[in-house]
Amino acid sequence: MAEVVTEGLSLDNPLVRVYAFYCSILVLKMMFMSVFTSMTRVKTKAYANPEDAARFKLKVKQDDNVERVRRAHLNDLENIPIFFIVSLIYILTNPSYFLTTWLFRAFTLARISHTFVYAVVVIPQPARGLSWATGFFITGYMAIQNVIYFLA
Repeated sequence: MAEVVTEGLSLDNPLVRVYAFYCSILVLKMMFMSVFTSMTRVKTKAYANPEDAARFKLKVKQDDNVERVRRAHLNDLENIPIFFIVSLIYILTNPSYFLTTWLFRAFTLARISHTFVYAVVVIPQPARGLSWATGFFITGYMAIQNVIYFLA
């Protein structure tokens, strides 16, 4: 039988520690994306704002590489905060430690993979779609489990 954790959101609950760890990794990943976008702008000399371009005596221009990194970052901003909320609520359902740890781990790896195949190496589809779908279905699974648990 699966181990069930019943300490709620207390720091005594080992799942809260797992949650804090993977959320922190995801926050660092999103912070990295801001820096990565800036680095790509500098490398390609593609500044979106007139004041930034003027500082380097350049004209405002768009670059496909910058836009790809920006879209990857926006995708994080659309998906990761939802995971933060749903997974925190999921901990309240007293889930299996093993399953929950793997869900958090898989989501985190899927988001890192999504950025890697979308903005770093640019691997063709379906790599990006599969990494996005992994995170989407994990979040959906936890949301459905939350609804079932709290409906009762």
